[in-house]
Amino acid sequence: MINIQQFHHIAYRCHDAKETAQWYKDHLNMELLVAISEDRVPSTKAPDPYMHIFLDAGSNNILAFFELPNSPTMSRDLNTPEWVQHIAFEIADRDELISAKAELEAKGIDVLGITSHGIIHSIYFFDPNGHRLELTYRSGTPDQMAELKRVAPLMLDEWSVTKKAPQHAAWLHTDEFNEK
Repeated sequence: MINIQQFHHIAYRCHDAKETAQWYKDHLNMELLVAISEDRVPSTKAPDPYMHIFLDAGSNNILAFFELPNSPTMSRDLNTPEWVQHIAFEIADRDELISAKAELEAKGIDVLGITSHGIIHSIYFFDPNGHRLELTYRSGTPDQMAELKRVAPLMLDEWSVTKKAPQHAAWLHTDEFNEK
């Protein structure tokens, strides 16, 4: 049986590896851990030079980027709304989220939110490569999380049949749920 421990890294593409590493250092205090550059892709042996950087995302989590100078200019998936694909980083609490929002805005970053999702609260912004980023803190109680886990299979089954938000999903954004 496969026993996943955690993510080792999640990799995205970037326009410029050096600029990306510096942006993440300056804006999210992420240290550059490793930079690998090769002329061939190790897994496929394809001749395709690249720079692969690894950034410390905290708690043994790694965010990685590839710069691919011989590939066409990168773009996002134009068939998917830009709010869907994103990288979410967890922070401690509401005070830290408020502080992070103020710090990012002071550095000239457009920030959306604070947005309540019932069990988490988040802000959203973009990195210089166009990747949407989220900073979030958990606000759900153990009882709320247990209830969400209980109804998750039911909601998924209903969605699979109707392709509409399940009726019992609306309670997630009610004041009663958010005040617990």
